[in-house]
Amino acid sequence: MSDPVLALVMLGLFIFVILLGFPIAFTLMGMGVCFGYYAYYQPGQEFFDSRLFYLLTQNTWSIMSSDVLVAVPLFLFMGYVIERSNILDRLFYSLQVALRHVPGSMAVAALATCAMFATATGIVGAVVTLMGLLALPAMLKAGYDQKLSTGVICAGGTLGILIPPSIMLIVYSAASSVSVVRLYAAALIPGFLLAGLYVTYVITRVVINPKLAPKLPKEESNVPWSKALLLLLQAFVPLAVLILAVLGSILGGLATPTEA
Repeated sequence: MSDPVLALVMLGLFIFVILLGFPIAFTLMGMGVCFGYYAYYQPGQEFFDSRLFYLLTQNTWSIMSSDVLVAVPLFLFMGYVIERSNILDRLFYSLQVALRHVPGSMAVAALATCAMFATATGIVGAVVTLMGLLALPAMLKAGYDQKLSTGVICAGGTLGILIPPSIMLIVYSAASSVSVVRLYAAALIPGFLLAGLYVTYVITRVVINPKLAPKLPKEESNVPWSKALLLLLQAFVPLAVLILAVLGSILGGLATPTEA
């Protein structure tokens, strides 16, 4: 069996096994070992003499001794702490109040919250799950279009791949021997630019078709600007200080991602 065919068979079996409900981690490990053994198999060779086991131990040691990958669980822990502190709940509500006169204000607030949360944790699943529980029911209750609401959550959740501190960039840095600081510096502006394009798209769609995102009721939109600004500062300042401390120290060369 040729390598391209082997890769396609492995991909098909991987998807099939995942759909059966097997854990992704064990599926990846099992598929890799089985197909790796088949790829390196030589007739008459003892089972444990396969080149696969040599490569397996070598790669395991290189991953365990990588200083860059230590930052992955630390960034995940930081995102978990932020999630449990209810900062995102207050941030979403304050942005919703501050942007109440903008077309599709709740969708725009959801995208902005996703972008802010992406700078605190670089994993997509956490952003999508949390915002799906926080923002999606609120948008559907307000009469927002279901396709628009779910699209906003999914699109905003993917910002965690690009906006630092991205877990994907850390893994790519370890695999390709590229400086994670340079990757972060290169991805920062495109990440927020993509978030801005999402916001522009949502506002344009709502302006063209206002039925997609009805305006908030008067009792919710009649909030004094002083109160709206106070709510926004109370929710935004702690998260902004954390982001500036982490990303600023990394991009400024004061600390490594693990130290930050």
